[in-house]
Amino acid sequence: MEVQLTNRQQHILWATVRHYIATAEPVGSKALVDEYDLGVSSATIRNVMGVLEKSGLLYQPHASAGRIPSDSGYRIYVDQLITPSLRDPSASSGHRATRTETLGREVEVELQKLLQWEDRSLETLLQGAAQILATLSGCISLITMPQTTTAIVRHLQLVQIEAGRIMLIVVTDGYETHSKLMDLSPIPEETQREPEVIDRELQIVSNFLNSHLRGRSLLELANLDWTELDQEFQRYGEFLKNSVTELTRRTLAPTATQIMVRGVSEVLRQPEFSQLQQVQTIIHLLEEEQDQLWRLIFEEPESEDVGKPKVTVRIGAENPLEPIRTCTLISSTYRRGSIPVGSVGVLGPTRLDYESAIAVVASAADYLSEAFSYFNP
Repeated sequence: MEVQLTNRQQHILWATVRHYIATAEPVGSKALVDEYDLGVSSATIRNVMGVLEKSGLLYQPHASAGRIPSDSGYRIYVDQLITPSLRDPSASSGHRATRTETLGREVEVELQKLLQWEDRSLETLLQGAAQILATLSGCISLITMPQTTTAIVRHLQLVQIEAGRIMLIVVTDGYETHSKLMDLSPIPEETQREPEVIDRELQIVSNFLNSHLRGRSLLELANLDWTELDQEFQRYGEFLKNSVTELTRRTLAPTATQIMVRGVSEVLRQPEFSQLQQVQTIIHLLEEEQDQLWRLIFEEPESEDVGKPKVTVRIGAENPLEPIRTCTLISSTYRRGSIPVGSVGVLGPTRLDYESAIAVVASAADYLSEAFSYFNP
């Protein structure tokens, strides 16, 4: 959401969101004057809050009440006002907020204790992680069981389809066949070969790849160190790397698994969940329609950093599932190498401590990814 706010408007929106998160009460200008050192008068704060309301970032639940953040207001707060380098508007000069780093370390320490247990079963780890996540975030925690796809390469073949076009065919141990059509990089005319010569080269490369890759899992292929290719096959190395990686990623398209849910009783005590019907629809989603929720929390946005998962924050109406359109869902994926195999998330009211929730989800996802080095694929 592209909304340009002045520094003063940012500070007052920040303070309004923080105060509402803490009190669950509509926020007036006097409360901000009393609680935050914003350096302006109550009248100025009222005027700014009026501008923020006209911009759709705040609203009044009743004519005589203070204001509360809208979904758009929370979105600005998350995207612009709680970045790690954000200066706390009420803090003294030179002080920067460090709650995110502190919370992240707290999650890491708690999860590290789990890994020191003699019983290192994966289910035990995920159950413990779900409970820690719920406790530290004050939200419903959601952790999916990992993907179990372990298809093994039985045979691999490169076939020339036409000039400059090659098909990669992979047969797995379940006799499933997967193929990828690809274009070779332009080859200088002086080095072009006859089709028969290319066929022989492709057979040599196929034999080489089979000798190195047969018996490996698709997960291993997706994370293979391609510098191991012999020098004589460097010409094929880059397009093979891209094609095999893309093929295995596509073959490893995630399928719904069980979601571990913790913290329901705590979060449902929040005032936002005072309506019985709303509570029932959320519980029904968590218990009976996990496949819909699974698809939502496993949906991963593109990241600029390859292999680096991002934390996704869906606020209120941004959630496509009706039962949680008054909630916030924060999620990320945990990985085996560069392949996402499961997801970590928290679900709570839109009035939640975003800084804390984002920190614990990010740290839990990072730590579970690291923990997979303890377990066989």
